[in-house]
Amino acid sequence: MTNKIVTLVTGGNRGMGLALIKALHAQGQQLIMGSRDLAKGRAAVEAAHLSDVTVVQLDVTDSQSIQAAVNAIQNQYGQLDILINNAGAAFDHHQRPSLIKLETIQADLNLNFLGTIAMTQACLPLLAKSSPSKIINISSMMGSLTNALDPQSSVYHASAIGYQASKAALNMFTIQLAKELQTTNITVNAVDPGMVATEFGGITPELASQHGAKSIAHGIQRTIDLATDTDNTTTGTFSNTDGPVAW
Repeated sequence: MTNKIVTLVTGGNRGMGLALIKALHAQGQQLIMGSRDLAKGRAAVEAAHLSDVTVVQLDVTDSQSIQAAVNAIQNQYGQLDILINNAGAAFDHHQRPSLIKLETIQADLNLNFLGTIAMTQACLPLLAKSSPSKIINISSMMGSLTNALDPQSSVYHASAIGYQASKAALNMFTIQLAKELQTTNITVNAVDPGMVATEFGGITPELASQHGAKSIAHGIQRTIDLATDTDNTTTGTFSNTDGPVAW
């Protein structure tokens, strides 16, 4: 047990997830890293000199893995204050909607949408024990229907139907869950980190930077702001570091 704020970051062993863990650890929170590969998670913690960060094996597309992770958190901490649903991937790149394989779309939905729902539902009993508690879903402007229809938006020219649909669905889950929980102590928000210089999408951070990606520090700032907000009244929103994002 601990008197610190207990925060779980899924997909936390690298990239933006690891950056969030480092930043929130520096704010004094007790971090739990969810890593699909336990060895890689432990190696990341060791390399970052974060000896008091707990690592749990966690694959959000595997119900047994989810339950084992939740049980471990229950046994060690007895509660969960913040769930950051960061685990995600894009399995489709520049594929035409008329040609993309259904298996590819299913992979996007399984991880980015259904996996997030499964993880959230499993954590709700632990979150309910805390006051207040927060769910932060890492979404994407790529899932914005408004921007997809705006010729002036970069999203207008994107073609990743599986990834975009999964994030649009995640946004709807965020809205509906926020409404369901509005009379409880749990807030629910979606954050768009934007295009940041990580290995997301199978490219190098250097190449991402050359294509206009912003720093990881910029990408995670809105999530940090929500995770450290002591007021905890903001709920049902979609935003990034620069402000609100259109649904």
